[in-house]
Amino acid sequence: MSIPNEALQKLLQEIEQKAAISQQQIQLVKGQIASKNRDTRMLELTSKELGSLPTETNVYEGVGKMFVQGSTKDMNDKLSTQKTQTKTEIDNLNKKLHYLETTAKNSQDHINQMLRSGGKA
Repeated sequence: MSIPNEALQKLLQEIEQKAAISQQQIQLVKGQIASKNRDTRMLELTSKELGSLPTETNVYEGVGKMFVQGSTKDMNDKLSTQKTQTKTEIDNLNKKLHYLETTAKNSQDHINQMLRSGGKA
């Protein structure tokens, strides 16, 4: 039993479209992961610089066009929280990347299988 040519072409187009969308999303997620890694590195460097300051040093945080004075302990706590959130986001993005890569691979496998079988089911 073979699949009609029109149905085969339509199915092949759908699979190719799904594969292309997956590839675009993979690139987007990779960019997001790189951005989050840069954010984490920035947080680590800021925390390291704060650690080298004496505890009584006034530190300022930029809020819009203003600066707000705070303690180094408060700032370190805030940086630690941000670092934890960023690492969680990176983990979630890595899971999404794995899913998208699996989807893209499966789509490519389906395309190859259809081309090899020549439309026979």
